[in-house]
Amino acid sequence: MNFLAVLRELDTRQRKVVFASFLGWTLDAFDYFLLVFVIPEVAREFEVGKTEVAFSLMLTLAMRPLGAWLFGRLADRYGRRPVLMIDIVLFAVLEAASAFAPSLTALLVIRALFGIAMGGEWGIGASLAMESIPPKARGVVSGLLQEGYACGYLLGGLVYLLLFDHIGWRGMFVVGALPALLVLYIRRHVPESPVWTATRSAAESARPGFAETMRGRWGLFAYLVVLMMCFNLFSHGSQDLYPTFLKEQHHFDTRTVAWLTITLNLGAIVGGLFFGSWSEQVGRRRAIVTAALLALPAIPLWAFGGSVVLLGVGVFLLQVMVQGAWGVVPVHLNELSPDAVRATLPGFAYQGGNLLASATAPFLNWFADQRGGDYAFAMASFIAVVAVLLALVTAFGPEAHGARFAAATPAAE
Repeated sequence: MNFLAVLRELDTRQRKVVFASFLGWTLDAFDYFLLVFVIPEVAREFEVGKTEVAFSLMLTLAMRPLGAWLFGRLADRYGRRPVLMIDIVLFAVLEAASAFAPSLTALLVIRALFGIAMGGEWGIGASLAMESIPPKARGVVSGLLQEGYACGYLLGGLVYLLLFDHIGWRGMFVVGALPALLVLYIRRHVPESPVWTATRSAAESARPGFAETMRGRWGLFAYLVVLMMCFNLFSHGSQDLYPTFLKEQHHFDTRTVAWLTITLNLGAIVGGLFFGSWSEQVGRRRAIVTAALLALPAIPLWAFGGSVVLLGVGVFLLQVMVQGAWGVVPVHLNELSPDAVRATLPGFAYQGGNLLASATAPFLNWFADQRGGDYAFAMASFIAVVAVLLALVTAFGPEAHGARFAAATPAAE
C-alpha cells in the first residue's frame, strides 16, 4: 500500500515510461474537459441551446472507439512509442483547431475528429506502462495512470480559473495545443515496451490478426465493453455537466465553479491512487465493487448540498469513489488481454464502452430541462443507478490479478 515505496523500486527508465504515459492521458483529458467549462458560453455565441453544444461531447466519446482500434492496431504492429507520439500531436492540433470554429457545425466536426485522436492515447499509454514495469507495481501505477484523467480535468479547472475571463472560450482551446510538446520528451527519454520488443522478431514472420488472436475470447470482449459502458456512465455522468450544474442551477461565478471543480479532481486523484494500490491486496473486482457502492452515501451532499462547503465535501467524496473504481481499470483490462493485442483490446473495449455511454451529457441536459433545469435530481438519480449497475457487472465478471505477460518484465535496478 506504500505508493511512494513502490515507485521508488522502479528504475529510471521505468519511471520515465510511467511519467510519459501519465502525462499523455493527463493532457488528453485536459483537452477534452476544456469544453465542459464553456458549454453555456459556446451556446450563447452560436445562438443555440446547451443541449446542442453538449452533443459535441457525445460525438467526441462516440468516435473514440475508432481511434482506439486504428491507433491500437498500429501500436501492436509498429510499436507503442512512435504511434503514441503521432497520436499526441494529432489531438493537440485538433484541439487548437477548435478555437477557430466559425460555427457549431464546424465545432462538432472538429470535436468528432478530436475523439478519434483521444481514443488512441489511453490504450497505447496503458500498454506501454504496464509492459514496462514489474507485476507487483501494476496496481499502484494503474491508479496513477488513470488519475491522469483527473489531473487533466484539474488543469482545465485552473486554466478556467486563471485565464477564462481574459481569453474567453476560444483562447482556452488555443492553450490546449500545448500537449504537443510532450512528444519532445517521449522522443528523447522514453524507450519502447520491452514486451513488444521481445516478441517483435517472432511476430514479424507470423503476426496473428486481431480476429485470430481473439478466437474464443469474443465473450470476454463483449463483457469488457459492457463493463466500460458502466464505468463511462459513472464518470461522465458525474463530471461532464457538473460545471454547467453549478453555473445554471446555483448561478456561481467563475471562481466558485473553478474551485469546486478543482476539489472534485483532488478527490478523484486521492481515490484513484488509494484503490489502485489497494487492488494489489484485495483483488481488482473487490476494489471496484467497494468503491462503486461507497459512492451511494456521497450522492446527497454532491447533488443537494445547500452551501458551497457542503457541495465541496460531497463532490470530493463522490469522486474519491468514482475515480477510485477507475483507478483499477488500466491494470484490470491489461491483465485480461492477450499479449498480441494489448495495445488494441483494452483501449478498444474502453472506447466501445464510451460509445455506448456517449449520450450521457445530452441525456442529462435533456432530463434536467424536463424538470425545469433541475440538474441535481437528474444527475443524482442517474449516478445512483449506475453505481449499483457497475458493482453488479464487476462482481460477476472475470479477473486475472497478477497475470504474467509473455516476456518477463525487467526487474527494477
